[in-house]
Amino acid sequence: MIGLKRNLPLVVILGSTGSGKTKLSLELAQKFDGEIVGADSMQIYKGLDISTAKATPQEQSVAPHHLIDILDPHETFTVTQYRNKALNVIQDILDRNKLPIVVGGTNYYIEALLWKILIDNDQYVNTHGILPHNEHELPSEVLHQKLKDLDPKMAMRLHPNNKRKIIRALEIIYDKGQKVSDILAEQQSARDASTSGGGLRFTNAIVLWLQCVQDVLDDRLNKRVDSMMEQGLVNELLEFHHKYNQERLNTNVDPDYTKGIYQAIGFKEFHNYLMLSNKEQCSSEGKSESSKAVEQLKLVTRRFARKQKRWVSNRFLGRSDRQVPPVYGLDTSDVSKFEECVTKVAEEIVRSYIYNEQCPHEPLPKKINKSVPNSLCNTYTCSTCDRVFIGQLQWEAHLKSSRHRKVAAKKETPLSKS
Repeated sequence: MIGLKRNLPLVVILGSTGSGKTKLSLELAQKFDGEIVGADSMQIYKGLDISTAKATPQEQSVAPHHLIDILDPHETFTVTQYRNKALNVIQDILDRNKLPIVVGGTNYYIEALLWKILIDNDQYVNTHGILPHNEHELPSEVLHQKLKDLDPKMAMRLHPNNKRKIIRALEIIYDKGQKVSDILAEQQSARDASTSGGGLRFTNAIVLWLQCVQDVLDDRLNKRVDSMMEQGLVNELLEFHHKYNQERLNTNVDPDYTKGIYQAIGFKEFHNYLMLSNKEQCSSEGKSESSKAVEQLKLVTRRFARKQKRWVSNRFLGRSDRQVPPVYGLDTSDVSKFEECVTKVAEEIVRSYIYNEQCPHEPLPKKINKSVPNSLCNTYTCSTCDRVFIGQLQWEAHLKSSRHRKVAAKKETPLSKS
């Protein structure tokens, strides 16, 4: 367990894109002499400051920032590498009697920090790249079949399209000579482990969850994309494309937007526009492609915000099989009341933990959902719709959907569980 000095807590700020995480982190850092630790898998790379919504240089000057702009675009970075770097940074901040404030945007980064994740040592760092290069290029479903042959239990827990996790499992098998499912079973026997991970890493962590009414957030996100366009998003993407992405695309038959900073929201949406010549970009065709990209970017951003919301709700409040730190909800719906409803409340919560006082605010209650999927869920195959689902929750929701009923009415095909 990482030693804590003078009862300083680890503060984690979570929330959907556009909920005000940067603003609150800066206010808390100023109030409590804190330092900010980034937990965003895109902001960790240099470049694309607008599309990754990094704190501006002016904002970063307010308090020390860590794990932002530390990698070149071509570099790879695993969650294990992030965890190791972040834990060292957090320990150093605590040793200097400063308040560590983790600002999260990437779910698996946060989980790696808060919990002793299963397969927790440097196995993945050591095995990274052991899979033959020609196998990396195989389709996801082919790799999934290979995993099913080597470790059928693990294959049942992974969606056939989740290529990153499938490759990770194969690399561990190839290097260690053990099934990943066997390693998980062994590690779950630890005293403080759960079915989805190890126990809490920090005994004094608190989570501040910035919440917002969905309609308000959707409108805010649409305006945010418009603001990004005004700030020069297109020029930023074009410059980055010519400097880093064009040669990469020329050497690959298909564009790969699943690795590193190329996963950043914006690249995939603007792909067709970026591939046009300068003359074509200025034409009516180019303007049409740009408009479509903006609308797609708004749609993807809204969807991503919903995904982040579901993750916090499911992983922190919807589980009975794991220890979780207290989660405090802060309503950011009314920007004019941010000081009253967010800043003031957050300061009172943090102060109570620093000085070991009774917290004047109650954490959010758990809403246990036994169907919430975790790392031990089975996959379900709907032969009617030719789709695969992870966990009973997704499976039951699909069976109740109007889409499934319509297809089933036409095909009348039996269902199966894989």
